[in-house]
Amino acid sequence: MTSSSDRRAYLIPILIIGVLFFVFGFVTWINSTLISYFENALGLTKAKALWVTFAFYISYAVMAFPSSWILKKTGFKKGMMYGLLVMALGALVFVVAARVQAYSVFLTGLFIQGTGLALLQTASNPYVTILGPIESAAKRISIMGVCNKGAGALAPLIMGAVMLKNLGATDVSQQELIGRIVFPYAIMATVLVLLAIAIRYSSLPDIESEAETNKEHVSQVKDRPRWWNYPYLLLGFLAMFLYVGVEVIAGDTIITYGDFLGIDLNIAKNFTSFTMIGMLVGYLIGIALIPTYLKQEQALKISALLGIVFSAGAIFTTGYYSVGFIAALGLANAAIYPAIWPLAVDGLGKHLKVGSALLIVGLSGGAVIPQVWAIVGEAIGDFQQAYWILIPCYFFIFYYALYGHKKGKSGILLKPV
Repeated sequence: MTSSSDRRAYLIPILIIGVLFFVFGFVTWINSTLISYFENALGLTKAKALWVTFAFYISYAVMAFPSSWILKKTGFKKGMMYGLLVMALGALVFVVAARVQAYSVFLTGLFIQGTGLALLQTASNPYVTILGPIESAAKRISIMGVCNKGAGALAPLIMGAVMLKNLGATDVSQQELIGRIVFPYAIMATVLVLLAIAIRYSSLPDIESEAETNKEHVSQVKDRPRWWNYPYLLLGFLAMFLYVGVEVIAGDTIITYGDFLGIDLNIAKNFTSFTMIGMLVGYLIGIALIPTYLKQEQALKISALLGIVFSAGAIFTTGYYSVGFIAALGLANAAIYPAIWPLAVDGLGKHLKVGSALLIVGLSGGAVIPQVWAIVGEAIGDFQQAYWILIPCYFFIFYYALYGHKKGKSGILLKPV
């Protein structure tokens, strides 16, 4: 069991990581507002506006493994600081993009911000998994999720009030619309730089590997020469890829979907916050139930089944009911990430950093799957039917919860806590 002194030692690092997860959430879930903002301010099609998610999330695929190499050189603590500084640079690129009014420059800024987040998350996620018993890792990640999705609920409300107010008014010039983005992103850059300085001088301990950091609770591993010798990690990567795709669809397309249904943008701009509130509720349930009453893999099964049910509800109902089912996916999604991560990295030992980087690559599902939704929706002229893409994604996640997370673990002797 974990002693009270151990818990106190974990508290300050967990609080610091909680602040970082709040930053992740705020920066990430601004994208839902940006999609509608660019669609209207720059006159883009829905598919072209969805390049916002592609530019942001594809950076994870490009930068996750380089991030793991950087962390080997810098350590996790300095890696977090550098990640925050890169994100600040991406925010400043937005200021430049507003001056030249170029969508491609905005997308470049998003890619740079995603690059910083890839480095930041590759460094921070192992802390949450390692600082405490592996059996309660999903609970700790759920707590981080409350920080993340709490920021995610605030971001569309704050940014929507600034950027989407009276967006369709005829007396507002394009120059004025584009100029709305300068002040919030200048503030964001300043805050990120200050956070980087705070991390640099914080008491956050550096970590090197699972074995060095969590001697009491670490799994005993029969060494495997390469990270790809762990099938449950590879299947976990695919589950993560599909999960982030459906999570981004639920959070980032809901405003666009409301607009497609003819709902006034001044109302639809708040829809992402409802998705985030659903995730907050799900995280709080996870904190209460995992692992005391519910195992991580059981929570994953339930979440996947809820995802299938809510997706079907969105497809077969109409109007606000359909939008409500998309928002309800936030509740279904809440326990998926917290469960996949520890199930996929448990027992990796010396391969922990590379395994973490692989799961960060899986976040690029947020680039690909929403794009497929947009392309299919435009091709058939029906964005509601395009939500069929969600169903097979949730079925695979259910498979991972049922069988996939066990594949290849026969050679790993888990040490009971």
